[in-house]
Parts: sequence; C-alpha cells; structure tokens
Amino acid sequence: MITTMFIVMILCLALGFPMMIPLILGPMLMVIFFLPQDPMFLAQQMVGGISSDVLMAVPLFIFAADIMTAGRTSQRLLDFIGAFVGHLRGGYAITTAAACTMFGAISGSTQATVVAIGKPMRERLRNIGYKDSSAIALIINASDIALLIPPSIGMIIYALMTNTSVGDLFIAGVGPGLLIFLFFAAYAVIHAKIFNIPLAEKALWRDRMVTTWRALLPLGFPIIIVGGIYSGYFTPMEAAGVSVLYAMILEVVVYRAVSLKEIPGISLSTGLVTSAVFILVAGGQAFAWVASISGLPGMIEETFLGNDPSALYVLIIVAIFFFIGCMFVDPIVVILILTPIFFPAAEAAGVDPVHLGVVITFQAALGSATPPFGVDIFTASAAFNKSYIDVIRGTPPYIVMLVVVAVLVIVFEEISLFYRYLPFL
Repeated sequence: MITTMFIVMILCLALGFPMMIPLILGPMLMVIFFLPQDPMFLAQQMVGGISSDVLMAVPLFIFAADIMTAGRTSQRLLDFIGAFVGHLRGGYAITTAAACTMFGAISGSTQATVVAIGKPMRERLRNIGYKDSSAIALIINASDIALLIPPSIGMIIYALMTNTSVGDLFIAGVGPGLLIFLFFAAYAVIHAKIFNIPLAEKALWRDRMVTTWRALLPLGFPIIIVGGIYSGYFTPMEAAGVSVLYAMILEVVVYRAVSLKEIPGISLSTGLVTSAVFILVAGGQAFAWVASISGLPGMIEETFLGNDPSALYVLIIVAIFFFIGCMFVDPIVVILILTPIFFPAAEAAGVDPVHLGVVITFQAALGSATPPFGVDIFTASAAFNKSYIDVIRGTPPYIVMLVVVAVLVIVFEEISLFYRYLPFL
C-alpha cells in the first residue's frame, strides 16, 4: 500500500511533473483505493495545513526579500563588508560569505541570496584572481547560511509542523550559521595563500565610514526581526509585516532604487512563489495525514530506530534522511514529508524540539547545495548561465566543511541552544 503510493510519486517525478502533483496525487490515490476514509477528509487536511497563523509570515518575508533584491540593499552590504576585510588575504571570499550571512538575515531564502549576492560578487572574485568554479562554489554554499539565519522559511515550516516556537528557532539558527561563516572564512584565508590570490587595495578610513553609514539602514533588518521578537514588541508574524514596511521605506522612499510602478510586478513574483509554497504545504499535510493513518512512522521507527534509541542516534538518523532527501527534492518538501515521521520518535528520545529543528534545517541547507539535484545548484546555473558541471566543480571542500559543522551541531546542542545560557534572553 505504502509502496504503491511511493511508486506513483516517483513515476510522476520521472515524467516531469512538478513536485506538488505527486505530493497530492499519491495520498489521494491511497485514500480512494486503499484507506477506509472519505476523500473529503483529505481536502480538509489540506485546507487545515495552510490555515495556521504561522504561515502568514511566509509571503511577507518573501515580499520583503523580493523588494530588497530589486533594490540596493545587497550592494550596500557588499560595499560595507568589503571596505573592512576586502584587503585581507582571502578578503573578497570572506566578504562574499559575510554578505551571504547578512543578506540571509534579511531574506531567509538561499535562492534569493544566490541571485542578490552572487551576481555582483562573482565578478569581483573573478577580477581579483579566483577561478570561476571556486567563486560559484563559494556563493552557492555560503548562501545556505540564509536557511539558518532568521527569518528562515524552512524554520517557519518546521514550526508549523511541530508547534515549536518560531522565535526560539530563529535565534537558535544564529549559532550554527555563524559557525559555518567562520569555517568558510578560515578556508578563504588558506585557499588564498595556497593559490596566491592577489590582495585588493586597502580602503581608506574615510571610505569605510561612508560605506558604514550607507549600510546602517540595511543592517536594521536583523535587529527588527530578532530584536523585535525577543524584546516582546511583536510576534514573528508581526515582524514579517514590519520587515515589508521597512523594505518599502528603504528601497522606495530613501534609496529610490525601486519605483512604485515596479511594486505590482514584485508583488506578482511574490504571489507566484507564495502560492507554490502554500500548495506544497497543503500537499505535505495530506501526505503526513495519510502516512500517519497507514502506519508509516511506526514502520520507519521499527526499521531504523529500533527500541528505545538514544537522542544522539535519533539525530544521526534524522540528519541522514534529511540530507539525502534534500539532495534530490526541494528542502521545503522534505521538511513537510519527513518531519511528521521522525518528530514523535525524536520527542520520545528526549531530543529538544528546537535543537531538532536546527538539525533538520541544517541538513536542508546542506542538501540544497549538494549534487545531484540541490536546488541552489540549478539556481546558480540559471543565474550565471553556467553548465551543471561548471557549477558543482568547486563544491567538494565546502560540502566537507558543512558536514563537519553538521556533526558539531548534532553532538553539541549548546551550539544551537546557546541563547538559553544568556541571562538577557
């Protein structure tokens, strides 16, 4: 029965259908032909899956990211970071990683970060002496930090599936995100020394002050999102609304980089992305419901987890499943499908739900830039007009570093739960 559902889903993917079709068609056929359930229950599950208030934040964060991608925010962040570290050994690579981290704190989207940061930084990296394959590999892997740094769309979806605090997940992703940046920065220095990458010209302090002043307002986004939530001024959903207002004021009124005439087009783009996300969420809820009543979580638990597994063992199995899944399918889909299956077992083993959410989101980020079908690979291929092989050629060192960080995050939960040890949070 379960095997039939997966065969139908895989066949649909092989025939080229978008992921939302097999995600809905598989459970629908199960209900019609195998399960003693009224098909209307399936429709109710799908509607219920997109009825949560948590999802209100998704289109707003996407809209804010689209406005900033169309404006000057990314360029000001690049100029600011480059003015201080661009002249150091590996400085332009460090600038790229840092800019991806900061823009991730604004957009919450790996693909938006690839486009917004990748396009200008790719040319800068090539001009100073980096191979194109090295530049692209750095961009797509550093963009993964956007899935961990708030506002992460992946964390919002996980919170929806598990009733975990979005605010706690947002702050918990900061530690692993910064750890990835430190690994990438250290590698940038080593890589630059080995390949004798030329140093960029050192910026004058006057220029540094100018770029700092120009970047102050874009740097306000993380303060609004994280600071606003934890100060109690507004909820995560309200933070999303404030981020849209802030983006509009910044790009339309202050910078005048985006005209009011462009807003309808940007809104249309946001609507298309949001509708795809919501259909996936509805389909994921349908799949989770059918999987639950057909006993799939129990079968996986019995096969892979056994009796009374330790918390560490559960996290390792979860990491493996999510990493492999995101190598082939969009991270949001994997989170929707696998989270309901593994969450009960993880909870029974005593895994902290916030820590589990960070581990899951980390694996989603890692898989999204890993061959064969990581979504960031194809985003970069389209954005830079490069072949698949050219895009993945330089990725192995970054994948190794991400795997090392993933192991550290799994073993040491303090990396993600650091905020619980801070007296002011």
